[in-house]
Amino acid sequence: MPRASRKLLRIHKDDNVLIVVNQVEPGDRDLVDDQDIVVTQRIEVGHKVAARLIRQGEKVYKCGVPIGSAKENIPAGAHVHLHNLRSDYIETYTLDKDRTYVK
Repeated sequence: MPRASRKLLRIHKDDNVLIVVNQVEPGDRDLVDDQDIVVTQRIEVGHKVAARLIRQGEKVYKCGVPIGSAKENIPAGAHVHLHNLRSDYIETYTLDKDRTYVK
């Protein structure tokens, strides 16, 4: 039987993202469904981490449903958020380095 994760949670078997349930730091490791996940940056509780490589254009699944598409390749263990996830349902805007909103 797989060991339960203490920092990351897969909500649905089809999810390609994991939810952070205890804050993680770069290099933190966790075992989820017999897969060793190494986190690449500090990520707060409630945010998403790629469970595996998610390729550019691929649908991102949370709770068993698609929540958007990857804007770029997202490596396993990386933070999944507005900087690399595009909503397929509503316009998504983020601030660029000049503090200007961009799609």
